[in-house]
Amino acid sequence: MPDMSLFRSKNTKLEVGLRKLIFSKGFRYRLHVKSLKGSPDLVFPKYKAVIFVHGCFWHAHDECRVSHIPKSNQAFWLEKFRRNRERDSRVKAWLELNGWRVLVIWECALGRSASFPVDDLIEFVCCWLSGGARSCEVGGWRPLPMLKFDIDVGKVQKVHD
Repeated sequence: MPDMSLFRSKNTKLEVGLRKLIFSKGFRYRLHVKSLKGSPDLVFPKYKAVIFVHGCFWHAHDECRVSHIPKSNQAFWLEKFRRNRERDSRVKAWLELNGWRVLVIWECALGRSASFPVDDLIEFVCCWLSGGARSCEVGGWRPLPMLKFDIDVGKVQKVHD
């Protein structure tokens, strides 16, 4: 079994890069709040929103080029990925039940192979945060989710994935 302590779970290069860009847009956040289930990477109390930066491999991102099952010890990896996904699902459900909006940004959305520029991603995140849109995910192989302003509710809402 691999030594999991060798792999970073927080403050990865992608996460730090995203944090700097969001901070430069004037958004302030707290890091890895342990009192919230899952210790979200970024917590925005003012907007009642959290952001997770998920590694495509570790969180078994569907239909992603970065995500794969290692050839050796496949039973171990399949079980590990299943548990990770179950935990992610439970954490998201708990946060939403407690009034938090959840944005999952996949590793592939922050890389060079993303189907959109990083500036568009940051603009989307800023709009999502300040507009009050529902929970969603952003992966690099899909276009960014569409947001629209709902006049009746007075908030930005996600149109589709």
